Amino acid sequence: MARAFDVVVIGAGPAGYIAAIRAAQLGLSTACIEKWRTPDGQYALGGTCLNVGCIPSKALLESSENYERARHKLKVHGVSVSGVSFDLQAMLARKNQIVRKMTEGIAALFKRNKVTWLQGHGRFVSGGTTWKLEVEGEKGSEAIEATHVIVATGSRARHLPGVPVDNRIICDNEGALDFDSVPQRLGVIGAGVIGLELGSVWRRLGSKVQMLEALPGFLGAADEAVAQEAWKIFTREGGLAIELGVSVGAVTQGKAGVSVAYKSAEGKAATLACDRLIVSIGRVPNTEGLGAETIGLKIDANGFIEVDKNCRASLPRIYAVGDVVRGPMLAHKGEDEGVMVAEIIAGQHGHVNYDAIPWVMYTMPEIAWVGKTEQQLKAEGIAYRSGRFPFAYNGRALGRDESEGFIKILADATSDRILGVHAIGSLASELIAEAVVAIEFGASSEDIARICHAHPSLSEVMREAALAVDKRSLNG
Repeated sequence: MARAFDVVVIGAGPAGYIAAIRAAQLGLSTACIEKWRTPDGQYALGGTCLNVGCIPSKALLESSENYERARHKLKVHGVSVSGVSFDLQAMLARKNQIVRKMTEGIAALFKRNKVTWLQGHGRFVSGGTTWKLEVEGEKGSEAIEATHVIVATGSRARHLPGVPVDNRIICDNEGALDFDSVPQRLGVIGAGVIGLELGSVWRRLGSKVQMLEALPGFLGAADEAVAQEAWKIFTREGGLAIELGVSVGAVTQGKAGVSVAYKSAEGKAATLACDRLIVSIGRVPNTEGLGAETIGLKIDANGFIEVDKNCRASLPRIYAVGDVVRGPMLAHKGEDEGVMVAEIIAGQHGHVNYDAIPWVMYTMPEIAWVGKTEQQLKAEGIAYRSGRFPFAYNGRALGRDESEGFIKILADATSDRILGVHAIGSLASELIAEAVVAIEFGASSEDIARICHAHPSLSEVMREAALAVDKRSLNG
């Protein structure tokens, strides 16, 4: 007889494992299906994010930043360092240790919360009063039943048509996190979040990095002022060669490396020659092999599962969360959707405020924002006021020798309610949390301006930007 559960979650990335844990906390018998395996063949939880995405990339970003800091940024502090070197294998080992600790931590959370981990590939078989699924694992297949199903199968890297990715010479995010040596010449196709972060890692460790971006503008999703500042910093001090508006043609791999034929924005033929190539042109949802066609689950032309505002799919008692549904492919967005769905299944009133989802880029300096950009407000005809304050006038930023960038606050011209906050600077990923809270609770720029911020701290820049909305900054 098939095992039966109140809730079965397919996928154990951030959206999936959080949904499973929350469902179990609410008293629902819960199972989570996950097929991910480590290079040595062991099943692992955490999905792309923890295994080959967010967590390992941040570990390498931190290691490479420390190396660059020792080489170039300690002298101003009166610290002299000579003979600085790095051990790439030690960096990679540290990254892998962090990944293992995190994924094993999820397994411990499953055990503590009584979530059943079903190891293998899950797919729908049929419906009825319950949903019938099959889990194909190492030891064969198992039939299970679920009253409710949450699909959280995540996404994978989009590849260029006709360009095979071997994750050794031509790589996506997975291979780019495991180079066995630092390439002298590194090519990156795509100058988005992942491309910039991975390009920054290897540039700091010695690669000459050239990036090709198809879009005519840089960081189009960010506020224009932030994008302009980022372009100046990344291409000048960051040492990244970025070419916009290109059209990529043939990609050829040979003994000498990789050759990428492309046309510049002006239509001139050019060639990028590199030792290794990272293809970072976005991600696509993992909905193949799910059995959606078997039960009639609606999937759109781009492979996303169609859902309503509460992540309900087209069939009763089926939900989908995270990268397989509309909206930004952000781990924390998926986590919040997972919690919302679990609470709705349990009869509560789960909710996600999509206007208060932060975006973060872990470059140096970091970039983070929440809410509307200035160009969005203009396009929507919303009257607003803007306040901006630089880190260059902040004592803590100067003390850290990280004074580049600024924080910008956009507020409704009439009500003063905060509509968007945009930051580029040191620890922007942490500072943006205050802005998320402000937007979630409908705060005004005056509210932020009136809150006492510790001195000296980077958070004071947030307060000064709020004061600047009313043209009354106190320190600039």
